[in-house]
Amino acid sequence: MANRAYHNYWVYILTNKPKGTLYIGVTGGIDDRMERHIIGEGSKFTSKYKLKMLVYYEEFQYVNDAIAREKQLKNWHREWKINLIEESNPNWLNLWKQLDSETSSE
Repeated sequence: MANRAYHNYWVYILTNKPKGTLYIGVTGGIDDRMERHIIGEGSKFTSKYKLKMLVYYEEFQYVNDAIAREKQLKNWHREWKINLIEESNPNWLNLWKQLDSETSSE
């Protein structure tokens, strides 16, 4: 397998409704991971609480940076996570459709 100069890793937050249950995850393939969450196979937690709305994400080149950020966010107070989401997505829009259309044109 050839080494790539750049690879995308994502830290993301899912919810079921604005200010609802939050899930923070990390992945090397956001397209596949979101599709799995949407059909209820992403994780037991996301399936149980029907977490299918992508409300926040960050992109990283290195997996270690993504994992470190995921751990950092998981240790934050709930209010801090909500503030982080609302800084870039004040209306709690589902960013997945927008992100999907951006990545499909490449």
